[in-house]
Amino acid sequence: MKTDIKKEIEYIIKRAYQCDGRVVRLGGLILFSTETGDAWILDKDDQLAICLVKDGEKQKYRLIDTPTQFGFDWECKYFIESDFFITIDEQGNQKRIFGYPVKQLQNK
Repeated sequence: MKTDIKKEIEYIIKRAYQCDGRVVRLGGLILFSTETGDAWILDKDDQLAICLVKDGEKQKYRLIDTPTQFGFDWECKYFIESDFFITIDEQGNQKRIFGYPVKQLQNK
């Protein structure tokens, strides 16, 4: 049975709107929301990331969803260093974010 990825994304977005920190694992994907109103989806295997919500505002992202599979246009790479969640976009711009559940993300 295929995961309803749209339903899972909407769930984590709702959690972000409510500033409710959650971490959900779906196979190789991790979805998480934060108490600051952010939400992300991560591909743990390839270290790819998409910001779904930033400071309570929904971000644009591209999901390709067919009856048998789904995929994303990933916007950046990510990694975790100490207590920082770090993203690097295609232009090489780096953002360091403090306060995300990095320990939970590493253990998922």
